[in-house]
Amino acid sequence: MILMEQRELGRTGRDVSVVGQGTWQLGADWGEVREADAFGVLDAAVESGVTFFDTADVYGDGRSEQLIGRYLKERPDARVLVATKMGRRVEQVPENYVLDNFRTWNDRSRSNLGVDTLDLVQLHCPPTAVYSSDAVYDALDTLVAEERIAAYGVSVETCAEALTAIARPGVASVQIILNPFRLKPLDEVLEAARAAGVGIIARVPLASGLLSGKYTEDTVFAPEDHRTYNRHGEAFDQGETFSGVDYATGVAAAAEFAALAPQGATPAQTALRWIIQQPGVTSVIPGARSVEQARANASAAALAPLPQKTLDAVRDLYDRRIRAAVHGRW
Repeated sequence: MILMEQRELGRTGRDVSVVGQGTWQLGADWGEVREADAFGVLDAAVESGVTFFDTADVYGDGRSEQLIGRYLKERPDARVLVATKMGRRVEQVPENYVLDNFRTWNDRSRSNLGVDTLDLVQLHCPPTAVYSSDAVYDALDTLVAEERIAAYGVSVETCAEALTAIARPGVASVQIILNPFRLKPLDEVLEAARAAGVGIIARVPLASGLLSGKYTEDTVFAPEDHRTYNRHGEAFDQGETFSGVDYATGVAAAAEFAALAPQGATPAQTALRWIIQQPGVTSVIPGARSVEQARANASAAALAPLPQKTLDAVRDLYDRRIRAAVHGRW
Protein backbone atom coordinates (compact mmCIF):
# COMPACT_ATOMS: atom_id res chain seq x y z
CA MET A 1 0.00 0.00 0.00
CA ILE A 2 1.08 3.58 -0.67
CA LEU A 3 1.57 5.76 2.39
CA MET A 4 -0.47 8.96 2.47
CA GLU A 5 -0.45 11.93 4.84
CA GLN A 6 -2.80 11.40 7.77
CA ARG A 7 -4.55 14.10 9.81
CA GLU A 8 -6.52 13.88 13.02
CA LEU A 9 -10.25 13.99 12.33
CA GLY A 10 -11.29 16.55 14.90
CA ARG A 11 -12.71 15.25 18.14
CA THR A 12 -12.79 11.63 16.96
CA GLY A 13 -9.17 11.36 18.05
CA ARG A 14 -8.44 9.19 15.01
CA ASP A 15 -6.30 9.90 11.98
CA VAL A 16 -7.57 9.70 8.41
CA SER A 17 -5.96 10.16 5.02
CA VAL A 18 -6.01 13.66 3.53
CA VAL A 19 -7.77 12.18 0.49
CA GLY A 20 -10.68 9.96 1.40
CA GLN A 21 -13.12 8.05 -0.75
CA GLY A 22 -16.62 9.39 -1.23
CA THR A 23 -19.10 6.64 -2.12
CA TRP A 24 -22.23 8.42 -3.31
CA GLN A 25 -21.36 7.19 -6.79
CA LEU A 26 -21.44 3.58 -5.62
CA GLY A 27 -25.01 3.85 -4.43
CA ALA A 28 -27.08 5.86 -6.86
CA ASP A 29 -27.67 9.21 -8.53
CA TRP A 30 -24.63 9.03 -10.82
CA GLY A 31 -25.69 6.15 -13.04
CA GLU A 32 -25.37 2.43 -12.43
CA VAL A 33 -22.14 0.97 -11.02
CA ARG A 34 -21.68 -2.81 -10.98
CA GLU A 35 -20.72 -4.44 -7.69
CA ALA A 36 -17.42 -5.70 -9.06
CA ASP A 37 -16.57 -2.20 -10.24
CA ALA A 38 -17.50 -0.76 -6.84
CA PHE A 39 -15.17 -3.22 -5.09
CA GLY A 40 -12.47 -2.30 -7.57
CA VAL A 41 -12.83 1.38 -6.68
CA LEU A 42 -12.62 0.68 -2.94
CA ASP A 43 -9.63 -1.61 -3.40
CA ALA A 44 -7.81 0.95 -5.55
CA ALA A 45 -8.43 3.62 -2.92
CA VAL A 46 -7.08 1.46 -0.08
CA GLU A 47 -4.03 0.42 -2.10
CA SER A 48 -3.41 4.12 -2.80
CA GLY A 49 -3.28 4.96 0.90
CA VAL A 50 -6.89 5.98 1.58
CA THR A 51 -8.00 5.26 5.15
CA PHE A 52 -11.32 7.11 5.12
CA PHE A 53 -14.60 6.16 3.43
CA ASP A 54 -17.64 8.43 3.50
CA THR A 55 -21.12 7.05 2.83
CA ALA A 56 -24.77 7.56 3.81
CA ASP A 57 -27.81 5.42 4.50
CA VAL A 58 -29.60 7.07 1.58
CA TYR A 59 -26.98 6.31 -1.09
CA GLY A 60 -28.74 3.69 -3.14
CA ASP A 61 -31.10 3.23 -0.17
CA GLY A 62 -28.32 1.50 1.73
CA ARG A 63 -26.45 -0.10 -1.19
CA SER A 64 -23.33 2.00 -0.66
CA GLU A 65 -23.15 1.03 3.03
CA GLN A 66 -23.71 -2.64 2.17
CA LEU A 67 -20.95 -2.63 -0.44
CA ILE A 68 -18.50 -1.08 2.01
CA GLY A 69 -19.48 -3.57 4.69
CA ARG A 70 -18.88 -6.54 2.39
CA TYR A 71 -15.65 -5.10 1.08
CA LEU A 72 -14.15 -4.52 4.53
CA LYS A 73 -15.20 -8.00 5.65
CA GLU A 74 -13.13 -9.34 2.76
CA ARG A 75 -10.24 -6.96 3.55
CA PRO A 76 -9.69 -7.22 7.33
CA ASP A 77 -6.21 -5.77 6.79
CA ALA A 78 -7.68 -2.47 5.57
CA ARG A 79 -7.53 0.14 8.32
CA VAL A 80 -10.39 2.38 7.28
CA LEU A 81 -12.54 4.79 9.29
CA VAL A 82 -16.06 4.72 7.86
CA ALA A 83 -18.26 7.77 8.24
CA THR A 84 -21.92 7.42 7.37
CA LYS A 85 -24.87 9.80 7.51
CA MET A 86 -28.48 9.59 8.60
CA GLY A 87 -31.70 11.54 8.33
CA ARG A 88 -32.54 11.86 4.63
CA ARG A 89 -34.81 8.83 4.35
CA VAL A 90 -37.74 10.60 6.03
CA GLU A 91 -39.69 13.79 5.53
CA GLN A 92 -37.40 16.72 6.23
CA VAL A 93 -39.04 18.23 9.30
CA PRO A 94 -37.30 18.81 12.66
CA GLU A 95 -39.85 16.61 14.43
CA ASN A 96 -38.32 13.53 12.81
CA TYR A 97 -34.92 14.10 14.41
CA VAL A 98 -35.57 12.30 17.69
CA LEU A 99 -33.86 9.51 19.63
CA ASP A 100 -36.23 6.71 18.63
CA ASN A 101 -35.68 7.46 14.95
CA PHE A 102 -31.95 7.80 15.49
CA ARG A 103 -31.86 4.31 17.01
CA THR A 104 -33.85 2.88 14.10
CA TRP A 105 -31.63 4.52 11.50
CA ASN A 106 -28.54 3.47 13.44
CA ASP A 107 -29.67 -0.17 13.60
CA ARG A 108 -30.09 -0.21 9.82
CA SER A 109 -26.66 1.33 9.14
CA ARG A 110 -24.90 -0.99 11.57
CA SER A 111 -26.55 -3.94 9.85
CA ASN A 112 -25.63 -2.65 6.39
CA LEU A 113 -22.01 -2.10 7.39
CA GLY A 114 -21.78 -5.26 9.50
CA VAL A 115 -20.47 -3.59 12.66
CA ASP A 116 -21.62 -3.15 16.24
CA THR A 117 -20.39 0.44 16.55
CA LEU A 118 -20.27 3.01 13.76
CA ASP A 119 -17.04 5.02 13.62
CA LEU A 120 -18.69 8.34 12.81
CA VAL A 121 -22.33 9.26 12.14
CA GLN A 122 -23.22 12.60 10.60
CA LEU A 123 -26.59 14.28 10.46
CA HIS A 124 -27.24 14.46 6.74
CA CYS A 125 -28.02 18.08 5.90
CA PRO A 126 -31.14 18.24 8.11
CA PRO A 127 -33.52 21.20 8.40
CA THR A 128 -31.64 24.23 9.72
CA ALA A 129 -33.50 24.23 13.05
CA VAL A 130 -32.04 20.80 13.88
CA TYR A 131 -28.55 22.24 14.31
CA SER A 132 -29.77 24.39 17.21
CA SER A 133 -31.74 21.71 19.07
CA ASP A 134 -30.44 20.68 22.50
CA ALA A 135 -32.57 17.53 22.31
CA VAL A 136 -30.88 16.45 19.09
CA TYR A 137 -27.41 16.63 20.61
CA ASP A 138 -28.64 14.90 23.77
CA ALA A 139 -29.92 12.08 21.55
CA LEU A 140 -26.59 11.83 19.75
CA ASP A 141 -24.77 11.74 23.07
CA THR A 142 -27.06 8.88 24.06
CA LEU A 143 -26.01 6.91 20.97
CA VAL A 144 -22.39 7.38 22.01
CA ALA A 145 -23.17 6.28 25.59
CA GLU A 146 -24.93 3.19 24.23
CA GLU A 147 -21.82 2.42 22.12
CA ARG A 148 -23.88 2.48 18.94
CA ILE A 149 -21.57 5.17 17.56
CA ALA A 150 -18.06 6.21 18.47
CA ALA A 151 -18.48 9.85 17.45
CA TYR A 152 -20.87 12.16 15.63
CA GLY A 153 -20.70 15.11 13.31
CA VAL A 154 -22.83 17.03 10.87
CA SER A 155 -23.06 17.54 7.13
CA VAL A 156 -24.20 21.05 6.25
CA GLU A 157 -25.34 23.15 3.33
CA THR A 158 -24.43 26.60 4.67
CA CYS A 159 -21.66 28.26 6.61
CA ALA A 160 -24.18 29.43 9.22
CA GLU A 161 -25.21 25.83 9.89
CA ALA A 162 -21.56 24.84 10.22
CA LEU A 163 -20.84 27.56 12.76
CA THR A 164 -23.88 26.59 14.82
CA ALA A 165 -22.69 22.97 14.97
CA ILE A 166 -19.07 23.83 15.70
CA ALA A 167 -20.16 25.54 18.91
CA ARG A 168 -21.46 22.22 20.29
CA PRO A 169 -18.84 20.38 22.39
CA GLY A 170 -19.82 16.90 21.17
CA VAL A 171 -19.54 17.62 17.45
CA ALA A 172 -16.42 15.89 16.12
CA SER A 173 -16.54 16.99 12.50
CA VAL A 174 -18.30 19.13 9.94
CA GLN A 175 -18.74 18.08 6.34
CA ILE A 176 -19.15 21.01 3.98
CA ILE A 177 -18.94 21.75 0.26
CA LEU A 178 -15.52 23.24 -0.45
CA ASN A 179 -13.77 23.59 -3.79
CA PRO A 180 -12.34 26.35 -6.02
CA PHE A 181 -15.91 27.27 -6.97
CA ARG A 182 -17.05 27.44 -3.32
CA LEU A 183 -14.76 29.66 -1.26
CA LYS A 184 -17.11 31.01 1.39
CA PRO A 185 -16.13 28.32 3.96
CA LEU A 186 -12.53 29.54 3.76
CA ASP A 187 -13.55 32.92 5.03
CA GLU A 188 -16.21 31.89 7.56
CA VAL A 189 -15.80 28.29 8.78
CA LEU A 190 -12.32 26.81 8.63
CA GLU A 191 -10.64 28.99 11.24
CA ALA A 192 -13.54 28.53 13.67
CA ALA A 193 -13.31 24.77 13.24
CA ARG A 194 -9.56 24.79 13.84
CA ALA A 195 -9.97 26.81 17.01
CA ALA A 196 -12.61 24.41 18.31
CA GLY A 197 -10.73 21.24 17.36
CA VAL A 198 -13.43 20.19 14.90
CA GLY A 199 -12.48 18.26 11.78
CA ILE A 200 -13.43 19.50 8.32
CA ILE A 201 -14.45 17.01 5.64
CA ALA A 202 -14.58 18.69 2.22
CA ARG A 203 -17.26 17.26 -0.03
CA VAL A 204 -18.28 17.90 -3.68
CA PRO A 205 -14.61 18.78 -4.24
CA LEU A 206 -14.84 18.69 -8.03
CA ALA A 207 -18.17 20.54 -8.26
CA SER A 208 -19.90 17.38 -9.52
CA GLY A 209 -17.16 16.85 -12.07
CA LEU A 210 -17.01 20.37 -13.48
CA LEU A 211 -13.50 20.88 -12.15
CA SER A 212 -12.27 17.82 -14.02
CA GLY A 213 -12.42 19.96 -17.17
CA LYS A 214 -14.01 17.07 -19.09
CA TYR A 215 -17.45 18.56 -19.70
CA THR A 216 -18.78 20.99 -22.27
CA GLU A 217 -22.12 22.73 -22.64
CA ASP A 218 -23.13 19.86 -24.93
CA THR A 219 -22.40 17.07 -22.43
CA VAL A 220 -25.46 14.91 -21.76
CA PHE A 221 -25.81 13.11 -18.43
CA ALA A 222 -27.98 10.04 -17.85
CA PRO A 223 -31.60 10.64 -16.76
CA GLU A 224 -30.93 8.99 -13.37
CA ASP A 225 -27.87 11.23 -12.80
CA HIS A 226 -28.52 14.12 -10.40
CA ARG A 227 -26.59 16.35 -12.80
CA THR A 228 -29.60 15.97 -15.06
CA TYR A 229 -32.52 16.13 -12.66
CA ASN A 230 -31.29 18.41 -9.87
CA ARG A 231 -29.65 21.35 -11.64
CA HIS A 232 -32.10 23.79 -10.08
CA GLY A 233 -32.68 21.97 -6.79
CA GLU A 234 -35.66 19.95 -7.98
CA ALA A 235 -34.85 16.90 -5.78
CA PHE A 236 -32.52 18.24 -3.06
CA ASP A 237 -30.42 21.29 -2.33
CA GLN A 238 -29.10 22.85 -5.52
CA GLY A 239 -25.71 23.33 -3.92
CA GLU A 240 -25.09 19.57 -4.12
CA THR A 241 -25.13 19.71 -7.94
CA PHE A 242 -22.30 21.65 -9.62
CA SER A 243 -21.86 23.46 -6.26
CA GLY A 244 -24.95 25.49 -7.06
CA VAL A 245 -23.27 27.14 -10.04
CA ASP A 246 -25.22 27.53 -13.27
CA TYR A 247 -23.95 24.82 -15.62
CA ALA A 248 -22.92 27.09 -18.48
CA THR A 249 -21.12 29.42 -16.07
CA GLY A 250 -19.41 26.45 -14.46
CA VAL A 251 -18.20 24.99 -17.76
CA ALA A 252 -16.65 28.31 -18.77
CA ALA A 253 -15.00 28.77 -15.38
CA ALA A 254 -13.73 25.17 -15.42
CA ALA A 255 -11.97 25.75 -18.73
CA GLU A 256 -10.15 28.68 -17.17
CA PHE A 257 -9.34 26.67 -14.05
CA ALA A 258 -7.86 23.85 -16.13
CA ALA A 259 -5.18 26.23 -17.38
CA LEU A 260 -3.93 26.59 -13.78
CA ALA A 261 -2.98 22.91 -13.46
CA PRO A 262 0.76 22.41 -12.95
CA GLN A 263 2.71 20.26 -15.37
CA GLY A 264 1.93 16.59 -14.87
CA ALA A 265 -1.29 17.16 -12.93
CA THR A 266 -4.86 17.03 -14.17
CA PRO A 267 -7.39 19.78 -13.36
CA ALA A 268 -9.14 17.38 -10.96
CA GLN A 269 -5.92 16.65 -9.09
CA THR A 270 -5.19 20.37 -8.96
CA ALA A 271 -8.57 21.05 -7.38
CA LEU A 272 -7.99 18.33 -4.78
CA ARG A 273 -4.48 19.65 -4.03
CA TRP A 274 -5.94 23.13 -3.59
CA ILE A 275 -8.40 21.81 -1.00
CA ILE A 276 -5.84 19.70 0.87
CA GLN A 277 -3.62 22.69 1.53
CA GLN A 278 -6.35 24.93 2.94
CA PRO A 279 -5.64 25.39 6.68
CA GLY A 280 -8.18 23.50 8.73
CA VAL A 281 -9.15 20.85 6.16
CA THR A 282 -8.82 17.31 7.46
CA SER A 283 -9.80 15.25 4.43
CA VAL A 284 -11.32 15.72 1.00
CA ILE A 285 -13.70 13.04 -0.28
CA PRO A 286 -13.90 12.83 -4.07
CA GLY A 287 -16.03 10.09 -5.53
CA ALA A 288 -14.99 7.68 -8.24
CA ARG A 289 -16.70 5.28 -10.61
CA SER A 290 -13.56 3.56 -11.86
CA VAL A 291 -10.27 2.24 -10.56
CA GLU A 292 -8.42 4.82 -12.62
CA GLN A 293 -10.38 7.69 -11.08
CA ALA A 294 -9.80 6.41 -7.55
CA ARG A 295 -6.06 6.14 -8.10
CA ALA A 296 -5.82 9.53 -9.78
CA ASN A 297 -7.74 11.19 -6.96
CA ALA A 298 -5.53 9.65 -4.29
CA SER A 299 -2.37 10.71 -6.11
CA ALA A 300 -3.31 14.35 -5.58
CA ALA A 301 -2.00 13.95 -2.03
CA ALA A 302 1.52 13.52 -3.42
CA LEU A 303 1.49 16.71 -5.50
CA ALA A 304 3.65 19.61 -4.40
CA PRO A 305 1.71 22.43 -2.73
CA LEU A 306 0.35 24.93 -5.21
CA PRO A 307 2.29 28.21 -5.32
CA GLN A 308 0.79 31.45 -4.08
CA LYS A 309 0.28 32.74 -7.61
CA THR A 310 -2.02 29.79 -8.31
CA LEU A 311 -3.93 30.33 -5.09
CA ASP A 312 -4.36 33.99 -6.05
CA ALA A 313 -5.53 33.00 -9.52
CA VAL A 314 -8.19 30.69 -8.03
CA ARG A 315 -9.49 33.53 -5.87
CA ASP A 316 -9.57 35.86 -8.85
CA LEU A 317 -11.43 33.29 -10.95
CA TYR A 318 -14.01 32.82 -8.22
CA ASP A 319 -14.50 36.56 -7.79
CA ARG A 320 -14.93 37.16 -11.52
CA ARG A 321 -17.02 34.20 -12.59
CA ILE A 322 -18.59 32.42 -9.62
CA ARG A 323 -19.40 34.77 -6.75
CA ALA A 324 -22.29 36.52 -8.49
CA ALA A 325 -23.61 33.23 -9.90
CA VAL A 326 -24.28 31.75 -6.46
CA HIS A 327 -25.56 35.02 -4.99
CA GLY A 328 -23.66 34.42 -1.76
CA ARG A 329 -26.21 31.80 -0.71
CA TRP A 330 -23.79 29.15 0.48
